[in-house]
Amino acid sequence: MKKDIKTHADVQLLVNSFYEKVKSDPVIGPVFTEQFNVNWDRHLQTMYDFWENALFFTGNYAGNPIASHRRMHTKYPFRAEHFQAWLSLFTATVDEHFEGEKALLAKQRALSISTVMRIKVLEASKSM
Repeated sequence: MKKDIKTHADVQLLVNSFYEKVKSDPVIGPVFTEQFNVNWDRHLQTMYDFWENALFFTGNYAGNPIASHRRMHTKYPFRAEHFQAWLSLFTATVDEHFEGEKALLAKQRALSISTVMRIKVLEASKSM
C-alpha cells in the first residue's frame, strides 16, 4: 500500500518526479526545456511552495500563475494538448507514488488548475 502525501518531503518527491516526466515528454517537455529555458532550482522551489499551499494551506505561495502563463502564452502559444499532457503526467505521478485523501486532493486540484488555466489562458486569448 502506498502512503498519502503528508510532509514537505512527500511534496518534493511528487514535484521532482513530475518534472522529471515533464522534461522528457514530447508535448510539454520542449516548452520547459527549449522555449523558456526554465531555471529548475527556482521553479522547483516555487512548485514545492505552490503544492504545499494547495494541499496543506501553508500560505507559502503568493504568486499569480494565471498571469505568468498568460505572459508565456504571448511568447509561445499554448494548445489544449499542453494542458492535457500536464494533467495526465501529474495524475500519473501522484498515482505512482501516493494514495489517500491528500493524493486524491492533489489530483482534484490539478484537474481544477488545468481547467482554469485552459479557460483563462487559451479562451481569453481567443477573445482578444
